[in-house]
Amino acid sequence: MRVVVLLWVAVMGIFHALGQGAYAPTNRYVKLTNTNMPIVWLTVDATVSHDHNVTAHMKVIDNGQGRTNYADTVKYPDQHVDYEGYIGLRYRGHSSYSMSLKPPFSFRPLNRPLEQGGSWQRVSFLGMPRDNRWALLAPFNDRSMLRDLLAFEISRPWMEYVPQGRYCELIYNGIYYGVYILAEVVSKGSSRLDLADPGESGDELTGGYLMEVERDDEEYYVSKYRPVRSDGTVINTARICFKYKIPDYEDLTDAQFDYIHGAIDRMEDALVSRSYRNATTGQCDYIDEMSFIDYQLAIELGHNVDGYRLSGKFFKHRDSRDSRFKMVLWDMNLAYGNANYHDGWRTDTWIYQSNDILVGKSRELVPVWWYKLNKDAKYVEHLKERWAEYRRTNLRMDRLMATVDSLARVITAGGAEKRNSRAYPYWGMLIWPNYYIPANYEDEIAYLKQWLMRRVSWMDRQLGFVPDSPPGDVNGDGEATISDVNALIGITLGEAADESMTDRADVNGDGEINVSDVNALIDILLAS
Repeated sequence: MRVVVLLWVAVMGIFHALGQGAYAPTNRYVKLTNTNMPIVWLTVDATVSHDHNVTAHMKVIDNGQGRTNYADTVKYPDQHVDYEGYIGLRYRGHSSYSMSLKPPFSFRPLNRPLEQGGSWQRVSFLGMPRDNRWALLAPFNDRSMLRDLLAFEISRPWMEYVPQGRYCELIYNGIYYGVYILAEVVSKGSSRLDLADPGESGDELTGGYLMEVERDDEEYYVSKYRPVRSDGTVINTARICFKYKIPDYEDLTDAQFDYIHGAIDRMEDALVSRSYRNATTGQCDYIDEMSFIDYQLAIELGHNVDGYRLSGKFFKHRDSRDSRFKMVLWDMNLAYGNANYHDGWRTDTWIYQSNDILVGKSRELVPVWWYKLNKDAKYVEHLKERWAEYRRTNLRMDRLMATVDSLARVITAGGAEKRNSRAYPYWGMLIWPNYYIPANYEDEIAYLKQWLMRRVSWMDRQLGFVPDSPPGDVNGDGEATISDVNALIGITLGEAADESMTDRADVNGDGEINVSDVNALIDILLAS
């Protein structure tokens, strides 16, 4: 396995060394005629860079949900043009850029080309609120193509801000590049992180800021505290780095540097202290505890190998609005059993304790915050209560499976998955860093569902949640067993059953009772 991964790294290095033109589908001759997804055209004359924007032309066709979009705009001239104009374009990402054949992009709409002094414009894309910072995420290493959006949809009801995204198909300089996600990025804006511009003194100095636990490959601030193992032993060979995201590093003044560094220090001092809770209110004065809990549950449900230690975004409003740090979710494409390293495929461990296996293998470790929080009895009590809320609502097993099915249906309904697979024909082959190597798209979705069932079941046991009726309990005896399979088969064959049993027979939550429910029930039994 190591040899194969090293070979993949070498191949990717050659591709990126070649520059523009190296990024291209394996099969450049896939033809897009019509699709249920929006169609995005990019026309780029310059060499695209990871470091700076170049001028490109973008056109987006979107005739609306449930309607067909056609690539032949001459034959179909009356289609809805969602956007047509200039953009500033660059590559984005780390592993999604360096270890992928499909390039992810960041872009910003322009009123004219950069060469003509163009300025950024706030634009709405595909029904999402207007802004001037966007991404075209490129699901390649995530063969389900839905892990990021799955994480966002699960977390959206709970967190202050979660990015939105829409599937589309991309044609780049006349070549079909496959399924992409046109997405918001975590940035400042009235419909995103509603952060004020920080000033130089007083309340204006206290917000707003966005920082990120990340690599030490750009300007950064170093935590006062070293990471720890799961038993609390300090790891003196590693450090935690915080990158400046909002404002940009070059835009921060000395006063703002001093303020945000001091605020982080005070927050960490409180978390590392013997008791971080306010003696009067029982709350923490430095973090929004529920925001941290929601972030932890999202990371842990996905068992995200990048969780906490990479793309760990945290932000702060002005004190007059909210003086506490909060978390925001991003970068979940290697979650949900997708990674073959750092135990990423497992369903039975906590990612916040992963420093035990990361020492000596990675420079990026989990901050001490998460160890300290999970040693606090009140925090753990609130964590369990919040998990129970999740499990009774959008993380109820039938709803979770229905969310997966809904996202997968968008990808498959109009043939986009088949076209993407022809452009990148890698089914049955290793793609870094996949743990499971699926034979086809249906196989990948089945693996993802079974992994989720195992993970939810394990977290239920750890967090003390007992479902009112276990998933797959068709006959209502309080457990899912082979007898439920027999009952379900009988129902699908038209045999009589009481009304409550018929309600429970829709195991996958798609509103119908058929053989797919039998398959879903078998997955549940295998997971347990």
